[in-house]
Amino acid sequence: MSLLLTHTRYQFLETVRVPIAVIGNGFFPAASMLFFVVPFAGDDPVGATLATASMMVFAVMSSGLFTHGLGVSEDRAQPWDPYTRTLPAGPWPRFGARILNALAMTLIGIVPVLIVAALFTEATVTPVRFLLGFLALMLASAPFQLLGLFIGYALPSKAAIAVVQLTLFPMAVGGGLLTNPVDPPAFIDAVAPFLPSRGAVELVWAALGYGTPDTLALVMFGVWTAVAAVLAAWAYRRDEGDRFS
Repeated sequence: MSLLLTHTRYQFLETVRVPIAVIGNGFFPAASMLFFVVPFAGDDPVGATLATASMMVFAVMSSGLFTHGLGVSEDRAQPWDPYTRTLPAGPWPRFGARILNALAMTLIGIVPVLIVAALFTEATVTPVRFLLGFLALMLASAPFQLLGLFIGYALPSKAAIAVVQLTLFPMAVGGGLLTNPVDPPAFIDAVAPFLPSRGAVELVWAALGYGTPDTLALVMFGVWTAVAAVLAAWAYRRDEGDRFS
């Protein structure tokens, strides 16, 4: 546990020493709230609450993909990374620290969303539902953290940033995070259940007391998580083999 906390502290400090990384982590979800939610759903308590949850899932996606996808690929280019792999602690403290650091960045990312929702919308939720929604949000982060790890271990940093962007925004739009949650376009409604972003946001909506998650969306969320876990493990082992072969 002490090794896990030491690695977590190191990675967190390394992240926050680049302020733009922290600012950018919360900017896109908060900006999306201001431009997409406040003007169109801010006066509707149900619509504003669902849309706020969508933006929080967007923040989770952004944090998982960028923190791991870019952070891991940049770390791999540094001489410190292969050295840490030779230490007797093994890979799990570093892996666990990356997950905890991404969750910390997630918390930083959702705070601006909550502030915008509280100040400029009619979104409302009870304390108990808020806690359940937060726990669902942490669960919803799983496939995006794993996809970020896969990208980070599989690609160099210049390629990773492009792949992260090509992954994040289509998944956010296709999953219905940036459209009306009450009445999405027909195309989005047809595509969304097959993307992990839809299963993630429906988990959070259900935790907040709005509906029951679609079965297909939940199944595909589980499939994406399992496939992402396999890909992340494969990419890590391949990178390990390339470095020490």
